[in-house]
Amino acid sequence: MAQAEYSSFQLDEKRLKQRRRQQLWLAIQRHWMLYLFILPCFVSLIIFSYVPMGGIVLAFKNYKYNLGIYGSPWAGMKWFRSFVTSPEFWITIKNTLRITLLKLVICFPAPIILALLLNEVRNAKFKRVVQTVSYLPNFVSWVVVVSLMRTLFTPYGGIINEIRKQMGMEPVFIMGLKNAFLPLVVFSDLWKNVGWGSIVYLSAITGVDTQLYEAAVIDGASHGQQVWHITIPGIRMTIGIMFIMAVGGLLNAGYDQILLLQQPANLTMSQVLDTYVLQTGLKYGKFELATAIGLFKSVFSLIMVVTTNTLAQKYAEVGLW
Repeated sequence: MAQAEYSSFQLDEKRLKQRRRQQLWLAIQRHWMLYLFILPCFVSLIIFSYVPMGGIVLAFKNYKYNLGIYGSPWAGMKWFRSFVTSPEFWITIKNTLRITLLKLVICFPAPIILALLLNEVRNAKFKRVVQTVSYLPNFVSWVVVVSLMRTLFTPYGGIINEIRKQMGMEPVFIMGLKNAFLPLVVFSDLWKNVGWGSIVYLSAITGVDTQLYEAAVIDGASHGQQVWHITIPGIRMTIGIMFIMAVGGLLNAGYDQILLLQQPANLTMSQVLDTYVLQTGLKYGKFELATAIGLFKSVFSLIMVVTTNTLAQKYAEVGLW
């Protein structure tokens, strides 16, 4: 009897799978143009994200040019041990965490604050102008941004040093100062990305039920109280998801920005994991070590995402999955 019931269950499950496949095929036939639009994205994802994963094996090999990646002899965990025991390990980890934590503390709340402020603006024209001005830097490449910074801070005619001269002070090469590196990194990142980041939070704010504000006004709540007790809790889910994603990129200090701002004078503070990988792989030709460092960073980031998501689900009921 039990065997018959089990066979019947398997048959029903098989029919259900066939029905789902038929429904999927019918949906593809009915909306084939939409699936055609998705196809380039899918193909590019496979080619540029999944196919290169085969190169991860290089982190466990003693690479020989004449044998290729897969023909080279295995090295086990040699390159991971080499990185962890090297003097550069703690320097790069410390610099990376310092920069990313500063960005997390300063740059993460900034788009939320800007979105809350823009939501309070009642003049539609002024609001559009502010949004446009704050969004525009996002479309400027870091090459252009750093070039502008060099023009502003150069000791040879830069506006900042000209002001210093007028005040009776000596001109200095600000971008070469060790103590100026972190403020330049953090505030240039803030200027470039704060407007674009606020779009997500502005969209979330529009989804908050307006009846809650009406009820709060009747109860005599001020604007500040409405923001604190209605708006912020209303976008709590969005803030939580964005925070989890930001923590996942904790070791991504901003490769292109850091590389362009890097100077011999600030190298002890500007050498992060991404620039170290580039230097190790391309400058010194240690492809196995560079791959091992990149894999180390990816695994650490994955652990951070899973841990943060678990804690957020447990204590804040917010999560990516």
